[in-house]
Amino acid sequence: MMKMTKQQKKQFYKILAAGVIYGLGIAIPTGAGAWVKLGFYLVSYLIIGGDVLLRAAGNIRRGQVFDENFLMALATVGAFCLGEYMEGIAVMLFYQVGELFQSVAVSKSRQSIAALMDIRPDHANVLRGGQWEEVDPEEVAIGEAILIKPGERVPLDGKVTEGESTLDTSALTGESMPRDITVGEEIFSGGVNLNGTLTVEVTKPYGESTVARILDLVENAGSKKANMETFITRFARYYTPAVVIFAAALAVLPPLLVPGAAFADWIYRALTFLVISCPCALVISIPLSFFGGLGGASKQGILVKGGNYLEVLAAAEITVFDKTGTLTKGSFEVAAVEPAGMTGEALLELAALGESYSTHPIAQSLRQACGKEPDLARLGKVNELSGFGVEAEIDGETVYIGNRQLMAAKAGVEAPEGPAGTLVYVARQGEYAGYILITDGVKEDAKAAIAGLKAAGVKKTVMLTGDSEAVGRAVASQLGLDQAFTQLLPADKVAKVEELLRETSAKGKLIFVGDGINDAPVLARADAGVAMGALGSDAAIEAADVVIMNDEPSRLITAIAVARKTVRIAKQNTVFALGVKGLVLLLGAAGLASMWAAVFADVGVSVIAILNAMRALNIR
Repeated sequence: MMKMTKQQKKQFYKILAAGVIYGLGIAIPTGAGAWVKLGFYLVSYLIIGGDVLLRAAGNIRRGQVFDENFLMALATVGAFCLGEYMEGIAVMLFYQVGELFQSVAVSKSRQSIAALMDIRPDHANVLRGGQWEEVDPEEVAIGEAILIKPGERVPLDGKVTEGESTLDTSALTGESMPRDITVGEEIFSGGVNLNGTLTVEVTKPYGESTVARILDLVENAGSKKANMETFITRFARYYTPAVVIFAAALAVLPPLLVPGAAFADWIYRALTFLVISCPCALVISIPLSFFGGLGGASKQGILVKGGNYLEVLAAAEITVFDKTGTLTKGSFEVAAVEPAGMTGEALLELAALGESYSTHPIAQSLRQACGKEPDLARLGKVNELSGFGVEAEIDGETVYIGNRQLMAAKAGVEAPEGPAGTLVYVARQGEYAGYILITDGVKEDAKAAIAGLKAAGVKKTVMLTGDSEAVGRAVASQLGLDQAFTQLLPADKVAKVEELLRETSAKGKLIFVGDGINDAPVLARADAGVAMGALGSDAAIEAADVVIMNDEPSRLITAIAVARKTVRIAKQNTVFALGVKGLVLLLGAAGLASMWAAVFADVGVSVIAILNAMRALNIR
C-alpha cells in the first residue's frame, strides 16, 4: 500500500473520528433523548464536513459559487433541515472517503513519474585547488573536472577524460541495457555510474544539461491540455449552474403547480439531484488519464510535452520520416573515391579540408577517411550553402564541395551520375575534380517500425530526404515505405508536408519524425513533431513535441499505442460518468433514487473512473 502524506493521514483520521461518532449517534436509543442523538450527529457532521462548508463559504465570497463544495454543502445542510440527519452525514462521509481516495490516486500517479524521473543529481565532486570538493551541480562551471564514483548519478554533461565504466541510462532512454563508456566519449547527466570511476570535463552548465532539460519538460507537460480536458473544463463551467437552477425549480415548481405535492418531498428530490450532479468523476479522471499516459510514455523513454500531443499521436494517419539519423544510422563511411585529374588521396584531402568547420556527419566521415588533420593554413574563407554543400577558398583557389545541384549552379560543371549512395562532388576553379561515395546503413529496427505502423492503422508512411533519388528510392524500397521524396531542401520539405497535410481526413493527423534542429521547420509544421535519438540533444528537446530518447524508430509504435490507450480510457470515463449520472439524475428527479443512490453516482463513479484512469500508467 502506498504511504500517505501528512495531509492524507489527517483526512483519514477525520473520517475515522466522524464515523465513530456517527455510529455512536445511531446506537443511542431514541428514548434516551432526541437532542443527545442530534448532538452526536452535529459533531460528526462538523468534523467530516466543516472544511467543505468553509470552502463553500469562501468561494461564495469570491464570487465562485457553483462548485462541488457548494453542491455538497447545500445538499447535506438541506438534508439536516428536513430531519434526514443520517443520510446527510452519510453523504458527506462517503464524499470525503471519495476525496481521500482521489488524493491518494493522484499522489500515486505523480509519485510514479517522480520516481521515474528522479534523475536530479544531489551533488558533484569537482576538482578545485588540487582537491575534490562536493558541491551543488549548479555551482560547477564549463571546463571544470568532476569525479563520478561507482553508484553515483552523473551530475552534468561532459566528456570522459579518464577511466572506463558502464552507465545505466534507463531513466533517460527506457533501455535496460547498460552503456559502456570510455575516454573521449560524451556522457550525459541523469545516468547512474555502475562500476568504474570516471573523470569528466564539464561541457554544459547544469541549467543547460540533459537532466535539467528533461525535468523541465516533464514538469511543464501537464500545462498543455488535451482537447478532451479543455472540453470537460468548459462543460463543468456551464453544467454546474444549470443543475443548481434545475434543482431549485424541482424543489419549488411541483408543489406550486401539482395538487397534493408536498414541499418536503420535492425538496428532498432536489437535494438528491444536487448530490448526484457533482462532476467530480469527469473533472478529476479525465486529466488523470492524460497525466497517467504521460507517465506511462516516459517509462518507455518517450517524453510527450502535453496531453494534446497524445491526442495527435492517437489520431496518426500519415507518418513522415527524415532519412539520415532517423531511419538510417547517420554514421557515414567513405565507400569509394573516384578522382578526375588528381589522385584519390588528394581529392579526399581537398574535401576534408573544405569541410573542416562543419559538424555534419558527412563532413566528419570525410575527415575521418582522410586519416590526418587538415592543414588549416591552406584554408581561407568558407561559405556554407544550405542544401547544397560548401564553397571554400583552398590554396587561393575556389573549391565547391557538395551535391550535383551545387556543381551545376555554382561550379558550372556537369557532374556524372554515380552509384546509389551519398555522393560528394568536388570542383576546383571551375573544373570537375571527382566524387566521393559515402554510405549510411539503415537502422536494425527501421523495417519493423514501418511494418508495425502499418499494422497499427497508419495509412501512409513517407520519407523526405535531401539525398539523391537513387539513395532515397533504395532506402524506401528496402524499408517498405509508401512514398519517398528526394533531393529536397529544408523549404521543400515544408512544402511536401503541406501537401501531405491536405491528404489527411478531418480527424486524421500527420506526424513528422526527425533527428533534431535540422528538421525544426518541418517538426513545427506537422501536427506533432517527433525527435528521434535525442539523448543529449538540447535542440531536439526544444524543437519537438514528442522526444524519443533512444535511437529506435520502433519506439514510435509504442508512443502511438500509449496515446491510443490513454485517449480510449479518457473516452471510457467520459461515457461512463455521463451515462451513470444521467440515469441517476432522471431517477432522482422522479423520486426513484435516494441519497444512497446519489452517493454511488457521485463517489462510486469517481472511484471507478479514477481506477480506470490509473491504467494509463501501466504500459508494457
